[in-house]
Amino acid sequence: MPMKQRVLRTILATTTLASFSLGSAQFASAEEQTQQTSNWTIEDASQIERTDDNTAPYIEPDFEKIAPELHVWDTWPLRNKDGSIAKVNGNYVIFSLTASADLLPGKRHDVATIRYFYSKNGQDWTLGGKAFETEEAYGARQWAGSAMIEDGELNLFYTATGRKGEENVSYEQRLALAKGDIQANAHDVSFSNFDHSIILEPEGEYYQTEEQSNQGDISYAFRDPWFFEDPKTGKDYILFEGNSAGTPVERSLDPAYIGSESFQNDYELEMEDFAKLFNGSIGIAKATNDEYTEYEALPPLLEANYVNQELERPHIVTKGNQYYLFTNTHEHKFGPGVDGPDGLYGFSSDQLLGEYEPLNDSGLVLANPEDNAYQAYSWMVLPNGKVISFYNFHDLDGRNIADLGATSPEYQMNHFGGTLAPTIKLAIQNDSTKVLNAGKPGKIK
Repeated sequence: MPMKQRVLRTILATTTLASFSLGSAQFASAEEQTQQTSNWTIEDASQIERTDDNTAPYIEPDFEKIAPELHVWDTWPLRNKDGSIAKVNGNYVIFSLTASADLLPGKRHDVATIRYFYSKNGQDWTLGGKAFETEEAYGARQWAGSAMIEDGELNLFYTATGRKGEENVSYEQRLALAKGDIQANAHDVSFSNFDHSIILEPEGEYYQTEEQSNQGDISYAFRDPWFFEDPKTGKDYILFEGNSAGTPVERSLDPAYIGSESFQNDYELEMEDFAKLFNGSIGIAKATNDEYTEYEALPPLLEANYVNQELERPHIVTKGNQYYLFTNTHEHKFGPGVDGPDGLYGFSSDQLLGEYEPLNDSGLVLANPEDNAYQAYSWMVLPNGKVISFYNFHDLDGRNIADLGATSPEYQMNHFGGTLAPTIKLAIQNDSTKVLNAGKPGKIK
């Protein structure tokens, strides 16, 4: 494939590193690292196609729900600071966005509550309850994030969405942290004594503000904080979903958004005024204190200008000397002339701060089968190669997801999974991935 041209925004980050190992991986010392904002180009995305290696098996709707009285969707495990899956006094813990199963599925985002489950074996889960009292948290509701335990203390990162007391549902998004105590024994797990902080808001230079978005864009995001300790430097970061800064009027098509020179020569942009509204990005910020409450926003790790609107729930898995950056998106979030399924997409680099190249040439890692195109979503790759997700809309009789609003409430309820989906096992080798098999729903070990 021709060498890709990419926009590179450079900062110099001076760090002192020591040689160390992560599992079998050996990392060399370094003095400096140069940050490069990588592009997921139109050329990259034009190569997206389902294959046997990237398509998940059809999900048979014959398994028990993790919590029948709840809709359960975006889910993440409790991890140790180094990213490994944590076990607290013999208990694994996962956190999920939840809402009453009596609600229409499309309404669940407006009342999302973070609840948790615990398990002795990492696959049979018991509902513990709310992670914290929502009255004490920031936001009118709380969206997805990540969780890390350090020295017996829970660090639960989340998205504070809207404002308490608002008359109408709003979509302001801020990154927040709840620090609390963990009580775990042979019988159950609970949390208490939370202290909540807002840790980051968009500044308008690297990441779009809501005010900028309201000047003509069709989607806005500043959410999904995911904690990451860089194994090469020991520095702490959060990744998050954002949008490239600025307003639609200020945007223009940079040739590097398209791809290689040879691809540019044959490419004709469709619907430019509409295409410029697709400005998804994966953001990163560096922790500036030991409490994880203050951060310095850095340039994005990845942008998808003119390609995609939403790069949700970004997260990183390290293997060997490589950083594997994963994100989720929907088929209707791709720009004009770009087609891709609901799926897990990925990129790799030998440095945390880039430059990232798409896995499998296109970026597509895991897609739903074509005949059940929305069966799962919100995939998260774990350090052991297992991929968790939730059971989404399924068996829609040929309908597009956009057609659901015209169906009856009963139809919508009957065709929404609202529980953990079968766990996928993923093989990762250099810049290629392969779906191996599917196992028990919600299995993390």
